[in-house]
Parts: sequence; C-alpha cells; structure tokens
Amino acid sequence: MTAAQPTVLTIILNYKTADMTLQSVEAALAAMDGIAGGILIVDNNSQDGSFETLSAHVSKQGWDTGDRVRVIQSGRNGGFGAGNNVGIRTGLPGNARPDYVYILNSDAFPAPDAIRVLLNHLEAIPGTGFAGSYIHGPEGDTHLTSFRFPSIASEFEGAIRFGPISRLLKNSKVPIETPTDTMTVDWLAGASVMMRQSVLDEIGLFDETFFLYFEETELCLRAARAGHKTDYLPASKVAHIGSASTGMKEWKRTPDYWFDSRWYYFSKSHGRAYAALATLAHLVGGGLHWLRCAVTPKTRGVSPGFLTTLLTHDFRALLTGHRAFTVPDPSIPAPQPKV
Repeated sequence: MTAAQPTVLTIILNYKTADMTLQSVEAALAAMDGIAGGILIVDNNSQDGSFETLSAHVSKQGWDTGDRVRVIQSGRNGGFGAGNNVGIRTGLPGNARPDYVYILNSDAFPAPDAIRVLLNHLEAIPGTGFAGSYIHGPEGDTHLTSFRFPSIASEFEGAIRFGPISRLLKNSKVPIETPTDTMTVDWLAGASVMMRQSVLDEIGLFDETFFLYFEETELCLRAARAGHKTDYLPASKVAHIGSASTGMKEWKRTPDYWFDSRWYYFSKSHGRAYAALATLAHLVGGGLHWLRCAVTPKTRGVSPGFLTTLLTHDFRALLTGHRAFTVPDPSIPAPQPKV
C-alpha cells in the first residue's frame, strides 16, 4: 500500500501589494507542482481593493480549480504573525490540517524546486521542525537571513560596532554568515520558511502580541526549547525584493513597534531583569560607539534618536510592565518581516 503523500499549505500574506503578490503566487504554483496541498492568499485587511483584485485574478486564471489557490480576508491588520496565523488556522480546503505550513513573503519568488527541497528535508529529518531557504535579491545578491538568538552579549556587540569587540564576541553575534551547506541555525527570517504542523500544534502559533519583528525569532526559540531544530537549506533558492510592504527602506526613524517587539521578546523569553540588562548593554555599547564617531569621521549608521528612544521606551516598560503595544498608524504598511 502506497503511503499518503505529505501535504503542504503555502501561505502568502498580502498587504497593499496585490500585483506583486500575484507574481509570488505564480512562482509558488510552479514550485508546488507535484506537491499535494494548496496556496492560501491572506489579505491582511489592505482596504485598497487588494482582496477583490486578488480574487478576480485567481478566478480568471483558473487557479482556484480544485481549490488549488484560495483568497481569504484576515479581517484586521494585526501584523505578520497574526495574518499568517489566520492562514494556519484556516488550513487546507474543508478545514483539513496539512503536514507542513510554508510561509512565503508576497515579494518573494521561489525557484521551481525550492519548496520541494524544503519538503524533502523535513520528511527525511524528523528532528527538524523548521526549514528555510537561501534568499537572494533580484540581481543575485545574498540576503542575510540566518541568525543566532539575541542576548545581552549580542546587544553590546551589535551596538558598539568595534572590530576587536566583534571578534571577541564572534559566537554571540546575531547574524550568521550565510551558510554554503545545510546547517542548523537558531532562527531564520520569515521570507521563506516551511514548518512542521505537528511542531506548531505542540508549541503554538506566532505570538500575536508582536505586530512586526522578533515574531519568527520567538517562535524559533520556542521550537528550540521544545527540542526541534531550525535548518538553513542553501539548495532552496528564493528571490526576494525586500521591504516592499514595510516601507523599511524609507524609514527615517525606527518605529515604536520595533522597540515594543524587542522589549517583549527579551522580557517574555528571558524575564524583565534580563531584558533590562540587554537594554543596558545596548546603551553602553551604543554610547561608546557615539563617542568614537564624535572624535573620528566615522558615520554612526544609526537612525536619529535611536538610543534616546530605546532608553525612554524600555525604562517605561520596566516600570510599568508594559505589554499593551503601540497601535501602529494604519497608514504605515507593515505586514511583513524584515529581511
């Protein structure tokens, strides 16, 4: 008797990028060829006609035949994690649960074998809970998407930006040089990640307290603490434009929700005392970096008011036990993760 073919639910979250999302869907359809399951487009309450545009195009192309591609509305823009959770909870047609959930950014385009490579790896390695792709830009430039978990040491190293310190703390640096072979990492950016449904059943879905940033970090940490690995697979290749829906490239100041997410990640995962020490480490490192830049021609490379905002935000959070996050301005497009 032939074993049942594993099923994959591909989720693409849209926020005001309907045309680009449809290009992503087209690439995902080709990459899903021969794989059981389907593609679910979740419109994250764009309110710009995206839902209607997506639905009409899917129907016109016949992609909805046999429910291969479906379009649903999230009902609210709760951010990246909340939007993807809508898709995960919806599941396959008839509320069937997939064996795997594959999350793909709306501005990411998998190679024809990219999804199959992730699926085959997870099928072959039961101890791996999540598997992610090699992400590159339209011109082939590598996007850094492999990381260690943030820590007090990494906060100091990342803020001081000083070569000797970085070499001393090389095993604490959050970014990991892009692996050339399959490698277990702490966490991956969420542009192209396949997750084992049974692991999500065990550890839970994305924490919807995060609006944007750190949500995939925290999910991978929960998986690691439960004994499930996260693997980086350079053989799975995905082109990615990056920041198409976040507006990140045009940021003049770091938005409040980034500070909210950072504090919540540290306090939830390690406790408020640890979060406070992580902030102190960043402030000390950032202050020393500021002094070095003040006496040399070196450019700071930090958004205006960053350290001041970090200090006031986290001091207030420490005193109040702040968990009610800043409600983002609805005009700010931010449903996708930073990559």
